Amino acid sequence: MSARLDYTAASPAGIKALGQVYGHIMQSGLDAGLLDLVYLRVSQINGCAYCIDMHTADLARRGVSAGKIALLAVWREAGALFSTEERAALGWAESVTRVADSGVPDADFAAANAVFGARELTDLTIAIGLMNAYNRLGIAFRAVPGAVAALARAA
Repeated sequence: MSARLDYTAASPAGIKALGQVYGHIMQSGLDAGLLDLVYLRVSQINGCAYCIDMHTADLARRGVSAGKIALLAVWREAGALFSTEERAALGWAESVTRVADSGVPDADFAAANAVFGARELTDLTIAIGLMNAYNRLGIAFRAVPGAVAALARAA
């Protein structure tokens, strides 16, 4: 796999603006581990290899078990492995990411709104939108996952 272009070099101001949104999210009070789970789930849905690689590594560095990371794609079947807050965030992330198909139904909003306050839910939605934007950059321009780059360097 090789990158189509270096989007950070092509539009440094645009990437900086996305970074400022990321900075807002990190200062929002939302749990960073929860955000990493959401980022990984959104990236799984979108099929962004670069972001899947990065957020899997981020979760492992946070001490999240390999089992929990592996079961993220099927979190509904994983029972108590995911907290009430995590399940609400993941359900919301899936619905918002699949907006063209889901229309983000009232039931999905009610489930997320029952767990998160207005500001938290708004910031969570901004985080989901941000990850969708990063996924589109990574997929469109074929960002090379860290694991693939490391293998190429070792060869």
